[in-house]
Amino acid sequence: MSFRVEKPGIFTLVQDLGRWGHQSRGVPVSSPMDQFSLRMGNVMLGNAQNDAALEMTLFGLEIVFGRECCVVLTGADLAMSIDGICVPSWTVHRVERGSRLAVTGFPKRPDGCRSYLCFSGGIDVPLVMGSRSTYTRGKIGGYKGRALRAGDVAGLCEPRPLWRLSEGFACTSELRPDSRDDEFICALDGPQIDAFTDAGIKIFFNEPYTVTNEMDRMGYRLDGPIIEHASGPDVVSDGIVHGAVQVPGEGKPIVLMADRQTTGGYAKIAAVSTWSVATLARKTPGDTVRFKRISEKEAAAQLFAFEENLRRLDDMRAAYRSRPR
Repeated sequence: MSFRVEKPGIFTLVQDLGRWGHQSRGVPVSSPMDQFSLRMGNVMLGNAQNDAALEMTLFGLEIVFGRECCVVLTGADLAMSIDGICVPSWTVHRVERGSRLAVTGFPKRPDGCRSYLCFSGGIDVPLVMGSRSTYTRGKIGGYKGRALRAGDVAGLCEPRPLWRLSEGFACTSELRPDSRDDEFICALDGPQIDAFTDAGIKIFFNEPYTVTNEMDRMGYRLDGPIIEHASGPDVVSDGIVHGAVQVPGEGKPIVLMADRQTTGGYAKIAAVSTWSVATLARKTPGDTVRFKRISEKEAAAQLFAFEENLRRLDDMRAAYRSRPR
């Protein structure tokens, strides 16, 4: 036993970077809603970026450790404590066997609603189709294909050598994903943008929309001005990409997220950039979003900028571990 769940939180899942290569058979990729925070947490610990971690929504969990390890909380800045002592997120902490870790706070605006608890070595659950990610609708992967419950016991993989040397390492604020309230959601033209009128396209890229209560790992339904179709909402079903924005007959956009279906038959006006999908995933009901039209080159530049920050973070971790003691 590496840790036992005392309190599971609202919706705590085991996630890695996803189950790729199976969409042709109807199996979604899954993956973290905010892959960038998970990847940064793993880099801070010296893990592989794909090591499995816990994704928590709104507030987290309480666990007791069965062995010594290092942990880091990334994503939304929640109140975390170890053995009753409050400790900061985005900082690597060492826990002892028998230590009790609690993530009980609500996220502070504008940090968003999702956090990631990463462990040295990553969570050890069975690989299903090459991934440890949880797809709850199909009861696939993760911890028995479901969210964690009180009493669950999970293991951790063997950490890499010298893992203890990362204790105390912190990620500077300028390297963390930006969650400003006024940040635009960047989107590229969708495959059926010609199925919408010029007025409908203008509305989508210029008017504000509100995140509704119908938001989960499958998709975010938004409320706002009606987007007018030029030739009806239905198309021959085709593949769904991460961040696809489909507009059904009612004219309100739905952004498809990590657990999206593999095909869909509604016209897709846009596709949210990979970077902005994570930004949207941090939003909560009632938050306002605006879409900004960008090119493929601009979308790629967002990812290149993140990869550079990730490289800098890894260099900082290496320097921290090799500092004189």
